[in-house]
Amino acid sequence: MIYPIRYYGDPVLKKKAARVTTFDDDLAQLAQDMLETMYDANGVGLAGPQIGISKRIFVALELGESEEDNSENAEPQSTEEKKSHWNVTAEHIMVNPEIISHAGEQLAQDGCLSLPGLFVADMKRYLDVQVRYQDIHGDSHELTATGHFAHVIQHENDHLNGVLFFERLPSAEQRTFKETHRQELIEMQRQAKAFLRELKNAHKDAANNSAKDAAKA
Repeated sequence: MIYPIRYYGDPVLKKKAARVTTFDDDLAQLAQDMLETMYDANGVGLAGPQIGISKRIFVALELGESEEDNSENAEPQSTEEKKSHWNVTAEHIMVNPEIISHAGEQLAQDGCLSLPGLFVADMKRYLDVQVRYQDIHGDSHELTATGHFAHVIQHENDHLNGVLFFERLPSAEQRTFKETHRQELIEMQRQAKAFLRELKNAHKDAANNSAKDAAKA
């Protein structure tokens, strides 16, 4: 199942996500749906809140070095094509993640599926992180990441705490970012509100239909 991505302005993106306490088939299916949604949106990471599920889970890709210049090749369409094109070396599903140590510093471009088309050219992140997390069965693990993968982990972990990437900028740079992209942000907020209205109406219609079916029974 491919979920719609929640955009800037949706309140779920500003909430601290709840800890996962139930490890069952539903969680396993959610993780697979998140991977499918991530690939469909051409992302390298996706957190629960970004699909409207306020739980502490994210998926992330670990990429190897590109072996050749694919810039002139056709854009990959299928998931398998994307895995090959991006040189995906591992898919990670992290439940209840916690960054327990960090070191170094790196500057890299940062963007977000929830703010499509907007980027910060030089976002400061830790170069190395050690993360403790659970898998979909509830077993605990620890992993050390560096470079781009460490950057992705930090970005997705921020989502679980209601933090968007540009909010990591110093105050003055945050204001500049918002002013520069004011129209884009307004449009995203409009789309977020419209989606929530549609969702509310769909739930209301479903509830009404259930009530009518119960009355007929």
